Amino acid sequence: MSKGFSRRGFLTGALGTVAVAGAGGALAAYEPSRSATARTVTAIPLRGTHQAGIATPAQDRLAFAAFDVTTKHRADIIQLLNAWTLAAERMTQGAPVGTVDGRDEHVPADTGEAIGLASSNLTITVGFGPSLFDNRFGLAARKPAALAPLPEFPGDELDPARSGGDICIQACADDPQVAFHAVRNLNRMAFGVLNMRWFQLGFGRTSSTSSAQQTPRNLLGFKDGTRNVVSEDTSAMQGHVWVGASSDQDWLQDGSFLITRRIRMTIESWDRDRIGDQEAVIGRTKVSGAPLTGTREHDTPDLAATGPDGLSVIPMDAHIRLAAPESNGGAKMLRRGYSFTDGADPLTGQLDAGLFFICFQSDPRAGFIPVQRKLAADALNEYIKHTSSGIFACPPGVAAGEYWGQQLFA
Repeated sequence: MSKGFSRRGFLTGALGTVAVAGAGGALAAYEPSRSATARTVTAIPLRGTHQAGIATPAQDRLAFAAFDVTTKHRADIIQLLNAWTLAAERMTQGAPVGTVDGRDEHVPADTGEAIGLASSNLTITVGFGPSLFDNRFGLAARKPAALAPLPEFPGDELDPARSGGDICIQACADDPQVAFHAVRNLNRMAFGVLNMRWFQLGFGRTSSTSSAQQTPRNLLGFKDGTRNVVSEDTSAMQGHVWVGASSDQDWLQDGSFLITRRIRMTIESWDRDRIGDQEAVIGRTKVSGAPLTGTREHDTPDLAATGPDGLSVIPMDAHIRLAAPESNGGAKMLRRGYSFTDGADPLTGQLDAGLFFICFQSDPRAGFIPVQRKLAADALNEYIKHTSSGIFACPPGVAAGEYWGQQLFA
């Protein structure tokens, strides 16, 4: 442990607080509101074969953060991941990280803004970026071959300051304050070990990860993620989402690869376009969500259908054609994105808004990368630009007594 970090004593204190809480100390003192008590009974468990927040039915709100490691000591990272796991387990059950009251001179273990709120289906998911596997911590030999920085795609306008990162946290909940609280507290615990590199809030999920969920709409007004992989499709989950036994790294088995893309939409231009043009760009009708060759949302698009003029009913550059598994050798992924708005551009007065794209897959070389290359011809590119990018390896879930990434660091 570095002397500077030990001198602060923050992480050690956090570990001690969480350990006491686990024994009944802080948890016994926690008294949630009546509504919170009713809802935390169905709180989503943190521990299991897979990390929560992937196949979990997508919640309504997102807080996503990426961090750079600043410590020089591997032991600091292990200790932090231990503390994070214990703290996250408490927060997903609707409890604070630790004691909030006490003597005046004590710093509270929890920031307090979620006291009395229900767990709101909170899930917290952790991933490791390619840059973590350099020579700093002896992890180079444990880097998965698929965990490489994404290639440059046509039209990319990436901001390096809001791309990449050594470690990421995805917090999803049905209450924005609960999701923000989770990242805020984990960030505070990371003082002296990690620095937050970038942060993104999201609202309004833009995909369904369960067949029980209705398909949501994105900021273009169209249903998004109609053909998404859903958790009930165990064959698709095993084939396209979870890393299997054939992985080149045993520690990642039952984990997944996470890709993020911040996609800004020029929604002012889109809003002035004719409905027929909008539907041709997407390949679906706006109200029903049906493909242009069908009548219902979940009708399979007929990519071979032509009209009386001999032209394809679904245009050759339509988004759903280029993204379809049929156009990409059967490639599928589990999408889990959110809409975002980050104010207005001071130069143009246009909204800085769009889609914070998130997807999970077993191998991005067979999923996201070829699909994104195919989308270089997408008619939708007239209305969007990609401004940030990230790729992370999400380890499997944690068993009792384990911490996030234990298989990697052991």
